[in-house]
Amino acid sequence: SYFGDRSSCVENADTLNLTSSSSVRGLNSTCIGKTPLCSGRSVCRSHTPVMGYSVTSSSAVSANTVASVIVAVVEGRGLARGEVGMASIDLKNPEMILSQFADNTTYAKVITKLKILTPLEIIMSNTACDAGNTTKLFSLITEHFKNVTFTTVQRKYFNETKGLEYIEQLCASEFSTIFMEVQSKYYCLAAAAALLKYVEFIQNAVYAPKSLKVRFQGSEKTAMIDSSSAQNLELVINNRDSRHGHTLLGVLNYTKTPGGSRRLRSNILEPLVDAETINTRLDCVQELLQDEELFFGLQAVISKFLDTEQLLSVLVQIPKQDTVKTAESKITNLIYLKHTLELVEPLKAALRSCNTQLLKAYYDSLEDARFGIILEKITTVINDDTRYTKGCLSMRTQKCYAVKPNINEFLDIARRTYTEIVDDIAGMITQLAEKYSLPMKTSFSSARGFFIQMNADCSILPNGQLPSEFTKITKMKNTYSFTSADLIKMNERCQESLREIYHMTYLIVCKLLNEIYEHIHCLYKLSDIVSMLDMLLSFAHACTLSDYVRPEFTDTLAIKQGWHPILEKIAMEKPVSNNTYLTEGNNFVIITGPNMSGKSTYLKQIALCQIMAQIGSYVPAEYCSFRIAEQIFTRIGMDDDIETNASTFMKEMKEITYIIQNANDKSLIIIDELGRGTSAEEGIGICYAACEYLLNLKAFTLFATHFLELCHIDALYPNVENYHFEVQHVRSSAGNKEKIAYTYTLSKGYTEEKNYGLKAAEVSSLPSAIILDAKEITNHIAKQILHKQKSTPEMMKQRAAYQLAMRLVQTARNSRLDPDSLRVYLKGLKKKYEAGCPAPGNNDEQ
Repeated sequence: SYFGDRSSCVENADTLNLTSSSSVRGLNSTCIGKTPLCSGRSVCRSHTPVMGYSVTSSSAVSANTVASVIVAVVEGRGLARGEVGMASIDLKNPEMILSQFADNTTYAKVITKLKILTPLEIIMSNTACDAGNTTKLFSLITEHFKNVTFTTVQRKYFNETKGLEYIEQLCASEFSTIFMEVQSKYYCLAAAAALLKYVEFIQNAVYAPKSLKVRFQGSEKTAMIDSSSAQNLELVINNRDSRHGHTLLGVLNYTKTPGGSRRLRSNILEPLVDAETINTRLDCVQELLQDEELFFGLQAVISKFLDTEQLLSVLVQIPKQDTVKTAESKITNLIYLKHTLELVEPLKAALRSCNTQLLKAYYDSLEDARFGIILEKITTVINDDTRYTKGCLSMRTQKCYAVKPNINEFLDIARRTYTEIVDDIAGMITQLAEKYSLPMKTSFSSARGFFIQMNADCSILPNGQLPSEFTKITKMKNTYSFTSADLIKMNERCQESLREIYHMTYLIVCKLLNEIYEHIHCLYKLSDIVSMLDMLLSFAHACTLSDYVRPEFTDTLAIKQGWHPILEKIAMEKPVSNNTYLTEGNNFVIITGPNMSGKSTYLKQIALCQIMAQIGSYVPAEYCSFRIAEQIFTRIGMDDDIETNASTFMKEMKEITYIIQNANDKSLIIIDELGRGTSAEEGIGICYAACEYLLNLKAFTLFATHFLELCHIDALYPNVENYHFEVQHVRSSAGNKEKIAYTYTLSKGYTEEKNYGLKAAEVSSLPSAIILDAKEITNHIAKQILHKQKSTPEMMKQRAAYQLAMRLVQTARNSRLDPDSLRVYLKGLKKKYEAGCPAPGNNDEQ
């Protein structure tokens, strides 16, 4: 067969395609050599409805975006194992993204990249999954993407020479610098060859020459957030209910176009790491916030744009067969294109008075003469008042009369015929209404064509029944819908003449499109500008709803009174805010506190603020400064995973292993409890060892734990800080019971609370006899192991000296103080140092 064998890895429900949750069988059911596939997006697959979509979807994608990306993955063999090439194309957006990178044995980069793409289908070479000889990459991908269709293609289609030829042939001239980048990147070229061949095959269409946007994307320019962190932090999908908007995407998403929300989603999953680019974005958001006229002007124009990327995608595909459906969709798309180009002038007008560098650059890009050229070419053929309208009948009329009269005489005749038929239908229905003296009116739906509708009580009908010549009667409340044999015939004649009109219009449209292709590149720029402006407007909109502040980028993570953005949305009021401070000298924070005191929320809040800052959004705080993180890792949650046969403890170990293997000095690491799934002694041992490893990195680490023994690690390592969440004890009015009041406030030092687990158990209505017993046993055990680690004066002196040195280095690097203020600050540091050093002779108390 045309494409090799296929692995039946996908027996699971198709999680993402919400329109039809279906099990997906592969390509051996694809009609090869039978009828070609239609040019729409319906690939011949058997759709058997199974259960709905599961919440633990293997792909973090928001429920409203249906997957439409096809990815080809190929890995080097022999010595080049670990070198991975990927090519992906979105069926709704004609942009091919190539990437090639070296990955380690865990294939973390590949999996992360694929999770972000949320593919509809993954293509690999048949040699990667020969029975009994599957590659590690193949088994990892199939394990992570249980709900994605897998197709294997014969290895010969992964041909780098063919890939380069394809790119030369299809790449729009303005993106031709891509050749320089990918010429020697054989793996991504091979993936591109197989991908394009396959897409042509399933779409039954070829891409127009010089019409694709091709981009090479290394893995350097964005921060890496692995898929389990994206899930833990609820970046784009809510863990409780995937249809819920309580996610970071939900908090920031006020976009008006599909392209804008896609862009926001991919930015959240892959934040920027270049401070200059981020600041350029922040400048724009600042200008939008300060200039209301600009904000509302832009928003009004942007919201009129349709899905520019999908429009482009349909325009650049040339169907291999002409059917009524392809003709109709091409005409519709030309009308959409005209609608889009007519918005360029208003968009320029809205941007005219802006000051920021990026917005000015966008304004200059819109000065491109090609927008005018394309629009001019369109208006020579298409009527000026043809435009995108809502409603199927009005859109149908727009398509019929799209082409100007006198261009094609046969078309004009066909249109007259069509008009006469429509008039006849209206006349016929009026006659029927008079004949039976019933209030009938003409209606239209895309499924039924023209039919008769009547709002009436059945009391006015003779015998409560409609006359016998009417068929296909349906009733909704007091509205009857029906048709008659004559009307059905008229509808058929109407369809017939429509088909003629569409066919003739299509030929004219195709001729017009062929003239447009050479200028098409400016539309890629336009769709890029629109999605970017949409995202920046969305950031500005989010700021107006809450008091966010512009972040700074330094070598310190300092947040003054920051709060959790998603919690604010859920609670509808501002949550308790807290400070955060990490520097190179204090890069490890241990957080303790009773259950439910706010540890997990605080940790997630820091990661979310970091991500918000790195995508160019303002941040929920009074002041904030961030060190750019190249990777964000989290280890949160206490659940086992039945699918991969991992107990709670194994899952914890896998996650911490992943962090230790991949973390570097520029990472942000968040660990919410570790070693809980095993006995206390072993748990503390594992925690301690993991902490000591992470302490040697310059990564910023926040570690929440219930193992209070861990807090004493600060005696050995001066870069550790202890913090805890305060709680207060309140006696009830009766005076017999003590309650815990949570303040959700972070304070220095570790928690003084004793046996807070027992207090939490008391609240949970566990029988009192059990609780009393538990208290007795706890006291007994506590007496046996009560030997605390003490700090010697020597250690305290070393710690104070270390803290002083770190503060001095930081001041030298970042200080903007004038000499007098600096003198005061340095005196303060000296006092702090003296206070931290134990006075001689006080050894006993120390």
